[in-house]
Amino acid sequence: MSEWVVLLRGINVGGINIKMADLRAALQDAGFGHVRTILATGNVVLESPLTSDALIPAVETVLAEAFGYQAWVIVSDVPSLRQVVDAYPFDAEREGWHPYVVFGSNDEHLTELSALAAELDPELERVAEGDNVIYWEVRKGSTTDSRFGKATAKAKYKATTTTRNLRTLAKVLA
Repeated sequence: MSEWVVLLRGINVGGINIKMADLRAALQDAGFGHVRTILATGNVVLESPLTSDALIPAVETVLAEAFGYQAWVIVSDVPSLRQVVDAYPFDAEREGWHPYVVFGSNDEHLTELSALAAELDPELERVAEGDNVIYWEVRKGSTTDSRFGKATAKAKYKATTTTRNLRTLAKVLA
């Protein structure tokens, strides 16, 4: 059995509301072990013998059947997620700024988003490429209004990306 981190895209925002107890129950009923949810923003740690490639459609199917929506998830093993967190290239404790990680399941989409780096105002936000992620630092209060924030919100990226605050990821790993 491997321990996996499953990041759900777009729950408890935009009309898709799922109680964490219901999420845990649905995944446990589907046969996943030691299911734990962290915060109410779609962060799950569970055990499964499946590979990541098999786990993604299995979890998406459970979510679609249990909650009636088209689910998209990003899956990482715990050591890989720890490496992503440890490699954050900016000052995660910078006063007045949010530290984010954008996860993606489509390399082309990550490349497109990463290419915006040269167009960003460094007084407002910065991005850096990571290993299958994009690190993003943005001034507090500007997340959804920033150029990069608006880009990640485009429908084109909805099924392939999800963003997490670095502090949330630390809680997932705790």
